[in-house]
Amino acid sequence: MLQKLLYLLLHRSVVVALSLLTQIVALLVMVQLFSEFTSGFYWCCIALSVVAAMLILGSRSEPAYKIAWLLLVLPFPVFGGIFYLLVGGNKMSKRTVRRMQKIDQQFRGSLWEDFKWDDLLPLGEDAASQARYLERFAACPAYTNTEAEYFSLGDHAFPAMLDALRQAKEYIFLEYFIIEPGVLWDSILAVLEEKAAQGVEVRLIYDDMGCMFTLPQNYQEEMQARGIQCRAFNRFKPVLTLRMNNRDHRKLMIIDGKVGFTGGINLADEYINQKVKYGHWKDSVIRLDGDAVWSMTVMFLSMWDYCCGWEEDFSLFRPAPSPVRPWCGYVQPYTDTPLDQEAVGQTVYLNMIGKARKYIYITTPYLIIDVATNTALCNAAKSGVRVCILTPHIPDKRYVFEVTRAHYPPLLEAGVEIYEYTPGFVHAKNFVVDDRFATVGTVNLDYRSLFLHFEDGIWLCDAPCIQDIRRDIEATIAQSQPISLRKWQHLNPLLVLYRNILRLFAPLM
Repeated sequence: MLQKLLYLLLHRSVVVALSLLTQIVALLVMVQLFSEFTSGFYWCCIALSVVAAMLILGSRSEPAYKIAWLLLVLPFPVFGGIFYLLVGGNKMSKRTVRRMQKIDQQFRGSLWEDFKWDDLLPLGEDAASQARYLERFAACPAYTNTEAEYFSLGDHAFPAMLDALRQAKEYIFLEYFIIEPGVLWDSILAVLEEKAAQGVEVRLIYDDMGCMFTLPQNYQEEMQARGIQCRAFNRFKPVLTLRMNNRDHRKLMIIDGKVGFTGGINLADEYINQKVKYGHWKDSVIRLDGDAVWSMTVMFLSMWDYCCGWEEDFSLFRPAPSPVRPWCGYVQPYTDTPLDQEAVGQTVYLNMIGKARKYIYITTPYLIIDVATNTALCNAAKSGVRVCILTPHIPDKRYVFEVTRAHYPPLLEAGVEIYEYTPGFVHAKNFVVDDRFATVGTVNLDYRSLFLHFEDGIWLCDAPCIQDIRRDIEATIAQSQPISLRKWQHLNPLLVLYRNILRLFAPLM
């Protein structure tokens, strides 16, 4: 018992939390003391808060993000400005920017020959404009000759992932937000070790904050001892800094540049319902087989070189052209980075909403949407498009769940249908529009996913698996509880107030 208590007290997360809390308290005490005894310091703090407020107002951030920060800075002018300058915004160091610019140039150069530009016109203007956007502003080409297979549950994808890993001949690349030992990860790790022993190059990236409670701090060394190259993205340091804002939320599994998996699932047992945490875990995965996987490979290599400080020749990893397949639609993997001031994930979603004529189906674990997305969804519903949004009924984070519900009323008033998945937790991030367009990926409908994290997704046009995604969402809606506007109009006023307060600060959560 004592040993377990010591382990918990000395756990990295506890040490980090105490360190950050100590810094905040020390900063508060220091500011208070200096303000009382040095009027010059007090007015310097006021000036810093004015500067912070001007920076907030002049930034390109979302209006709700600006309001949330102003509500912290303006009522506490002595402390608020300093705090914002330490941890607010999304400004990276010049050194980081230079590194990312160099890697971005290599990213674009490696995919340049795959860009189609005007060859996209056969798609029709609606689809071509979306595909062109992703090519021009995310440097992510659209591909044909790629088969896409949709898995409605992580449980179903798991065997396919293991089978694909066992087929690897050249390399295996993995990039995940959360990894936790258990049935899922232990099974994958056994295959990775076996393949590494056979001479297959195995690389692993995990997000350090995402794995803070699931992996030991020295996990990189443990993987190296098993023959697996490993890097932790953005090592979390117990220091008040802007670097805490940007996390690697992508989920990529790439085999030989020919087969790739992405979607909502991380590498932990709840994602395949081997461990029950919040009822039944409803997630999704998409598998690509063909030319489009090269784009996913370049995404991984770019992040790997950023983590390692390397400058590789990406072309060395490019596979031979895939065999010509029967027509299987357009497939466009895309990535979103918080460092380029281009909200790719948000724009993909907004474009899809704007192109809808019949229906929009959405699954999301969190419905913490910005003004533009809220307006687009409401306008679509008002114009006669059926808009259905599927969220969890059993939350993983109670306060986030309340923020999600705080966003229901204006959507319901506009005619949007909202359903909560009664058996458990929905973690899938899917859009389907008019049986013609779909996207499956890692981008949640919240501020962190849309504006602060590294994300990825697959945009689909006229691909056969779009029908599978639609059928899956419809089947899930049938198991879900519809939310009525009448119920939301008769809530306890204190609960409404609580939710509205949470909603104000939602962009900072």
